[in-house]
Amino acid sequence: MEDMWSVAGVIFKLWMFMVVFFIMLPAMFGLSLGVTGVYNLILVKILEWATVRIQRGQQERLNAPVPLLTGIIERAESSMEEEMGELRRSRPFAAKEFVLSDVMYFYKKGVESIVDDQVTQRFSSEELVSWNLLTRTNQNFHYISLRLTIIWGLGVFVRYCILLPLRITLAIIGLSWLVIGTTLVGFLPESSAKNWLSELVHLTCYRICARGLSATIHYHNKENRPQKGGICVANHTTPIDVVILANDGCYAMVGQIHEGLLGVIQRSIVRSCPHVWFERSEMKDRHAVTSRLRDHIKAKTKLPILIFPEGTCVNNTSVMMFKKGSFEIGGTIYPVAIKYDPRFGDAFWNSSKYNMVSYLLRTMTSWAIVVNVWYLPPMSIQQARRVKYLAQGTAAFSGLKRGKVKDSFKEVQQKMYSSIIVQQNSFSLPETS
Repeated sequence: MEDMWSVAGVIFKLWMFMVVFFIMLPAMFGLSLGVTGVYNLILVKILEWATVRIQRGQQERLNAPVPLLTGIIERAESSMEEEMGELRRSRPFAAKEFVLSDVMYFYKKGVESIVDDQVTQRFSSEELVSWNLLTRTNQNFHYISLRLTIIWGLGVFVRYCILLPLRITLAIIGLSWLVIGTTLVGFLPESSAKNWLSELVHLTCYRICARGLSATIHYHNKENRPQKGGICVANHTTPIDVVILANDGCYAMVGQIHEGLLGVIQRSIVRSCPHVWFERSEMKDRHAVTSRLRDHIKAKTKLPILIFPEGTCVNNTSVMMFKKGSFEIGGTIYPVAIKYDPRFGDAFWNSSKYNMVSYLLRTMTSWAIVVNVWYLPPMSIQQARRVKYLAQGTAAFSGLKRGKVKDSFKEVQQKMYSSIIVQQNSFSLPETS
């Protein structure tokens, strides 16, 4: 028994040595040994091979699984005239005028729009055209060939038996160092040295946590990075967005005070850095929130505020309409766009389906986190309206859920239906001598 414990001790020491000297220390100084890049390159080649093998298997087997539809409703591609004509031909008599059953066509279209509209699709996981050897798509593609099954099995072993323990170890180290380091820095008197140490602790901790997710982050247009005294607004896909952005610079976080482990982290980091935390009752008071944020940005020496104006996580395919409160504070706005590569894993947090622990487990058992971050040109508060529309270039406007349908939209449908009735009546007129 003693021999087993000694062997386990040696293995643990060797494991911690590799984690600290080959991963944690390079991460703290923003260095990379190139292992992650090679890992991602090999992974891309494997995924490309798997895609080709799946396509070949689908051609060889008629009953092979097919890719999922992008929506939950299979919509007809035919026009109103074709569908209405088919509906009318199914009746025992040929109707040449309005019939009450015609409303079934519009009823069907209305239900489709409500159940599976563009806004609803933004809150479900993005489905891939090809399989990425993860189980999220649930397509059972690994049964197509023996080699694909072996690759899938090796992937499960690597993700759960090697990557997961490594990532949990790094996450524990990063969060522990964040709590301990910020607490110690919090005892120092207010000075430029304290601010420098606080930023150093935050930066190194977030970099360790990012390595714990095997994150590869590509920053573009770094000359537009948010500056002190400004407001950084970004699209929101996952709570990891904070870790991704904080790897390239420190931010003052804005949020509600929590209990438990998250509450411990909040109380520790606010001692060394002026984050803006609110009680639940304060969050409902819009004027109180705006006032505290204005006081923060007036001090040009404080870190830029990080805000996600969408107010919720969206599935990495679009941007929802920004809430206007973020643009009423004043100061300079620094827009940031974040886009995750879905081939390596699903970064979207569906909070209605998964709690935080389940989500983090899914994230830590994915292949990696590969993300691109674009720093857009800063804008003054007078140009804030432009920022909202810039981020909404491909957005689905959530306000349409509660808005009234425009009369012009209804008139278009009415004219199309009327033309069908008139056309059928013209065909049924008797010939005159």
